[in-house]
Amino acid sequence: MKQIVVFSIFLIAIVEQVFTFQFCNDSMAPDAVSQQLVDFRRRHPRPVGVLTKITGRPLDIRDTVTLNTDIFTSINFFRLNSHQDRERIPERLVHAKGVGGFGYFEVTNDVSKYTKADVFNGIGKRTPLVVRFSTARQNRGGSDIDRDAKALVVKMYTEEGNLDFITFNIPVFVYRDPIDFRSFIRAFRRNPRTQVFDNTMQWDFLTLKPESLHANLWLMSDLGLPDGFRKANYFPFHTYEIYNKEGKRYFVKFNFRTEIGLFNLTNTQGSVLRSEDPDYYNRDLYNAIANKNYPAWRLEMDILTKEDLTRVDFDPFDMIRLWKRGSYHTVTIGRLVLNKNVDNHFKDTEKTGFNPDNLVPGIAGPHDAMFRARKLFYLDAQNYRLGANAANTPINAPLYKKTYSRDGVAPVLDNMKDAPNYYPNSFNGPVPYVDESRPKDLPIILQTTAIDLQPLAEFYNEILESDSHRQRVAENVANTMLNIPHDLEKRALLLLTQVDMDLGSRVSAALEALKMVSQMERLDQITQCFANADREKD
Repeated sequence: MKQIVVFSIFLIAIVEQVFTFQFCNDSMAPDAVSQQLVDFRRRHPRPVGVLTKITGRPLDIRDTVTLNTDIFTSINFFRLNSHQDRERIPERLVHAKGVGGFGYFEVTNDVSKYTKADVFNGIGKRTPLVVRFSTARQNRGGSDIDRDAKALVVKMYTEEGNLDFITFNIPVFVYRDPIDFRSFIRAFRRNPRTQVFDNTMQWDFLTLKPESLHANLWLMSDLGLPDGFRKANYFPFHTYEIYNKEGKRYFVKFNFRTEIGLFNLTNTQGSVLRSEDPDYYNRDLYNAIANKNYPAWRLEMDILTKEDLTRVDFDPFDMIRLWKRGSYHTVTIGRLVLNKNVDNHFKDTEKTGFNPDNLVPGIAGPHDAMFRARKLFYLDAQNYRLGANAANTPINAPLYKKTYSRDGVAPVLDNMKDAPNYYPNSFNGPVPYVDESRPKDLPIILQTTAIDLQPLAEFYNEILESDSHRQRVAENVANTMLNIPHDLEKRALLLLTQVDMDLGSRVSAALEALKMVSQMERLDQITQCFANADREKD
């Protein structure tokens, strides 16, 4: 009997261990996510203070119940519930589900030849930052594990203002013309009647806007399903103009290269994880930081000179294509390291606002049409979601700010106190400075509206490194075409064949195989249905 009791205690201990810890795939470290509240109690062995009302008045324990009281005169009850009704803000239209972290950027190479940006100069210089990772299509409560674009957005708190980068884990964007934003988002989100992601909508848009197929092929590749946010590269898409202290300009593409290496999930692994842990990406990032396995990326820039622009045989400002190999050289700038989890998701992640137009002296920014549009509608989205004073919230506030923007819905910080609230003025309000290094002429970029399938063919034949990878892409594409209308299927196969004959034939064969399996499954269901009916008769 004693042995049975000992064994039972041992078994219970093992079960508790299994349920208390979930182990990371690579480090076998404890699951810090499930231990967050336990860790808080360890750091605060006693209550952190006396509970108060919103006004700071200590709350008597009798005011924490409403039974047998007149709830209509209970101000505390009203305040609690009225706040509950207002505690959500509109979720992001895209990239609604995300997770954040804090860290720093450290300069490791001298790039003063290319840019005067203080944040990128001085080897060893560290700049604090906040990041947000997200999945493009999913709603706030959706699954991380979706064959979809993953984003990394970065806000560096530099001494010359905030510097934001908005990136995807694939190096090409999803459309070229800014006016396509609304239609693209609607086609790849939920059907307005069924509230289901609809492949018919997606393929209708892709066949009518073939330039968007390039990014879709990248997402159908192995890179479309990374094994967590920290095991992917990230790309800001645009070609940026930068300039040095002498005013010489360069044109660059920035790249964040993961130091841990690229790792991807198979479709089978993704299906299992999607059902077992839809927050797998978020959990993996939190645990890595909590266990001091700090994620890091190497920031590089691919560089073209002003003279190079006249010699290349492609549009270097086109966001939906890659720069051709051999046309540029690459320079490392430094490292982005994440070493602290957020303290509160809403305060540190949900309230963040990013804008690609948040730039610093030395980085003039992109000149393409997409950038000109994005810097407007990103700001408009923040005004709607966070309010006109979003830049005053602590997570978005720069290290230094003097403006003539006043008043409005909180937060207003010191509201510039008693300084003049108009410009120009004769009473020593803040004044602008002159950036003598900034290039004086403004490039005018004219972009083609022609459909060019060459970048897609180059991706299929050159970027995809093996026939087995091409086959996986074809099968993933075919999966999205299984139940679309026949006329749309023909259009889609024609477009894929125009990209490459081999791609079209592989997708066609994979689609026919899927239809065969689908028909067999339906026959099995019908057979089972008749069998069940016969058993009921018996």
